Amino acid sequence: MSAFFANCGLSKKLLSFTSYEIFMKRSTRAAVALSLSCAVSAAIWFDVPAAHGADQDIAKRQAVYREKLTAYAHAFEAYDALAEPYWKSISKKRAKRRARGSFEHLAASDYVLQQPPIYSGPPKPTNPEGAPSPAKDIPVVADFLREAKAQFGFVPETPASENDYKRAYVIAARAAGLTAAQCVRIYAFESGGDGKYDVQAGLEYDVPSARAISTALGYNQLLSTNSVELLAEAGDEFVSNLKAKATAAKGLRKIAILKRMIAFSRSVPDRWNDHARLADTPKGIGIHALNLDIDIGPLLQVRKLLTSVEFAKRHGFDGSLSAAELEMMNLTGDGSGFEMVMMPDRLREKIPTSNFFQRGGYERNPVAATNNTVAKLIAATNTKMDTEAQLNGARTLAALFEKF
Repeated sequence: MSAFFANCGLSKKLLSFTSYEIFMKRSTRAAVALSLSCAVSAAIWFDVPAAHGADQDIAKRQAVYREKLTAYAHAFEAYDALAEPYWKSISKKRAKRRARGSFEHLAASDYVLQQPPIYSGPPKPTNPEGAPSPAKDIPVVADFLREAKAQFGFVPETPASENDYKRAYVIAARAAGLTAAQCVRIYAFESGGDGKYDVQAGLEYDVPSARAISTALGYNQLLSTNSVELLAEAGDEFVSNLKAKATAAKGLRKIAILKRMIAFSRSVPDRWNDHARLADTPKGIGIHALNLDIDIGPLLQVRKLLTSVEFAKRHGFDGSLSAAELEMMNLTGDGSGFEMVMMPDRLREKIPTSNFFQRGGYERNPVAATNNTVAKLIAATNTKMDTEAQLNGARTLAALFEKF
């Protein structure tokens, strides 16, 4: 359409210029005036159909948009009339379970047994004349590195090879008491079976269309909020670990920087939402670069899993969590995940996965919605782990566990 208008504009200029030269050669002022009048009339004649056509096109698109928007609004209103009370009942049941302070003796009556309503109406249309609201860019590795240096003067000591990072990860995992099966299968599930230490969610494959979908980073896909929270809760452990092997000025400087990062992470109450707010600042983004450091990164990645293991032990679980059970705690949070762990098989078969999600998270998570009972979700997780564990990265990690 823009090319059409450009051509019309050029025609008007040529017509006016040509008419002027012809008419100025004539002897009478009346003839000149008449001819100029005709030229102007012709120029206007060229404009009318173009503008009129454009207006008609815009009006038609807006009419179609309003019609689609009305249909969407009616359909979503009907859906929301069912969904809103459903998700309120999910929240109410969850609050009652938490108030008990125990994960034992939970029964089917403690959960909502119906599946959530599914929206099946038309999609929300896009206004053809409205500019899309700019989405906030998700930070990527380059941003983590830039802010780490700018905010803390920190440059991660990256591994000479992927195997060096894997080796450091295995040593940290062994020291924490984690098993090879837990670590290898979760690595396979989270990083796609062959992910590198700096793999970020959405950027697993080197293709032009790849875009980061979250800040999830590394073997266990820690979010930037995880990094801030782990420093706040377990930072002293990391400092002690570094002190045990720091013999040069370089190591001591890394400890000093780490302490500054810990102090920042502890500047708010130990709550997820407060840590998420810090993680979204330049300093929080810089802290996430710790995952790329050969000394600190493996400790962070391992600590995320160990936190869940310790949660289970504090609540009376004496056995060894399977990788899939540990992943449930990673996926839905320790409390909700541990409920699934403690749930007998007969309940796993009937309890909808919606009981362990907020509405927004569930509606954005096709895996949980498709595998809509606890049993199905755990089975699907195990299946994916079985497949991805056969890839080179997972096999290399498994081999290193056999050496250490």
